[in-house]
Amino acid sequence: MEHAMMFYLVLFLPMYSAYDYPNLALRGKATQSQRYMGKDGDSFSAAYNAIDGNRNSKFDRGTCTHTAEQTNPWWRVDLLESYVITAIKITNRGDCCGNRINGAEIYVGTSKDYNGPNSRRVATIAAIPDGATESIPLTDEVEGRYVNVVLPGSKKILTLCEVEVYGYQAPIANLALRGKATQSQRYNNADAGVFAAAYNAIDGNQNSIFIHGSCTHTLEQTSPWWRVDLLESYVITSIKITNRGDCCGNRIAGAEIYVGSSKDYNGPDSQRVATIAGIPDGGTHTITLSDGVEGRYVTVVIPGSNKILSLCEVEVYGFNARTGKA
Repeated sequence: MEHAMMFYLVLFLPMYSAYDYPNLALRGKATQSQRYMGKDGDSFSAAYNAIDGNRNSKFDRGTCTHTAEQTNPWWRVDLLESYVITAIKITNRGDCCGNRINGAEIYVGTSKDYNGPNSRRVATIAAIPDGATESIPLTDEVEGRYVNVVLPGSKKILTLCEVEVYGYQAPIANLALRGKATQSQRYNNADAGVFAAAYNAIDGNQNSIFIHGSCTHTLEQTSPWWRVDLLESYVITSIKITNRGDCCGNRIAGAEIYVGSSKDYNGPDSQRVATIAGIPDGGTHTITLSDGVEGRYVTVVIPGSNKILSLCEVEVYGFNARTGKA
């Protein structure tokens, strides 16, 4: 029955909101389907105007875009590299024509083609009041380099007075690989103790057979724990746990995961981010911290008496809070 065991996570309130990240659009490059070239307004209609950091919504102030009247007009910002997008803000024109934004679709993707397989529609705008700014949080978060705003239909005009894109650089590095691991007390059986080191959970190997030398193992004790020191503070966005596969997979049941700025997982500078009810034998489970939790230390603890903690890999993904880099 262990292989059929379901697992559940209790997630706690994250420390970061969707808008705590920088406006990535400010560093991007903008273009649009066809620029309005009317004799009075062509100088004010550039695609760049929507990423100039100015929400002024009067067209003649020169900080709004404006396409020609056409079928499916679009505007796009290239963020120059891929990011995890957490939120988008759109400022509508305010001096007239605010209803032109109605029905606009927003796409995020890894290619310029908004209607291709590498792009995802993340929102459809029903309406935005004249001159108002609409905030669109992406609760699932979507990775992409390009953000497109498209207005489907014939004889349409797309005008945007600001497009703000919030997010962080996609975590690509397993931060645990560069860390230092320790545990409460190492199992030291004469035959198997050599295989039980805390380091084994950050060796980059998910092999779940204990005697292959890539899993940890504590003594049977009260509240055994394992910890990785990432050596500096990161905003943690996900953690992966690989369970032992040759036996004893139920030992992981009830494990709690903490992220914090001090070694003391049960102190005020540490936050419990998940509780694991179970992971199938040899299985790897991902714990997603949707808005991130900042910390230098990641600790896995099994509360209770007569407990044994074995981990065959712990992977930690995130980014540096100062630089946005993994």
